[in-house]
Amino acid sequence: MDFPQTIELKARVQPLDTALFRYPFRVRVQGDKAVVMDLHGTDYFCHVFHYPGFRYFASFGKRGEAPEEMLSAENIRWHGQSLWGLDAGKSVLTKYDFTSSGCSIVPQKVINMDADMLRVLDFVMVDDFTFIVPDGSGSSRFCWVNYQGKLLRRTGQIPSANAEALQNARPALAQAWRSFIDYNPRNGVLAAVTQLGEVLEVFNLKDSTHVVRIGPHGEPEFKISQGYGIPTGIMGFSDVQVADSAIYAVFHGRSFKEIAQNVQQGVYLPDGGRYIYVFSLTGEPLCRYVLDHYVYGISVDEQKGIILATDVNKDDPIIEYSMK
Repeated sequence: MDFPQTIELKARVQPLDTALFRYPFRVRVQGDKAVVMDLHGTDYFCHVFHYPGFRYFASFGKRGEAPEEMLSAENIRWHGQSLWGLDAGKSVLTKYDFTSSGCSIVPQKVINMDADMLRVLDFVMVDDFTFIVPDGSGSSRFCWVNYQGKLLRRTGQIPSANAEALQNARPALAQAWRSFIDYNPRNGVLAAVTQLGEVLEVFNLKDSTHVVRIGPHGEPEFKISQGYGIPTGIMGFSDVQVADSAIYAVFHGRSFKEIAQNVQQGVYLPDGGRYIYVFSLTGEPLCRYVLDHYVYGISVDEQKGIILATDVNKDDPIIEYSMK
């Protein structure tokens, strides 16, 4: 994408007093707490730290098959003083609250997702009654779900130019168009970025406008094998945040062909994206940050001018960038 500004950023590494992570995928900050979600957590998927010092506080989202345990962790989000976690393996959303003593975090509510929805891989809270999740069936872009997990309605379409796939291979198309999403209730903006290719979608839920911005790498490329979409193009985005004044997204841009060639030659490049793309709330490119680390998840604080990021390649995986 054509950005009017490119800025190089240098990270400050945040030392941690405990080594917990295998694959720190998401970081979420609210007030004096930061939560890191580990995609491949051994005992627990989520870890809470005091912020900004990153002193360990507690872990939650115990790995396992018991009723209050998680098979997998796709995403975590703050909503008010609570944390919500998505387990695609069990197809449940769980609400976690801090105990009255404030010493630990316990599951308070478990929502089983409607069986009409295929594997749910991300979620946002629109308000106290409604979630939006990407539609894994490909028949629409999003599913709107209530707090009982019931499917309320489907909206939108995958904005693909691949008419044949839209007609005959919607589940494979939805798989290739797997997107990470974020929503900001203060400005009503919902953003979606594709894991493959280079597509940003911006939906303003207040005025119902919808912008699709496709970068030079194009829409997700895939071939269909036994009903599944197999990626053939590039690794695209890995996280997105709708802040109050702009949209921030981590971009990789490495082709699967290049990745395969490197593996064949025994070359293992760092995992993650070296770019953070910044867009206006209407999807206009504003700035491209070039990083000195490869990152997956971000948490942006526009007021402080800080981006926290997770680097899965390092022993100290939490890093901080200053935008000022």
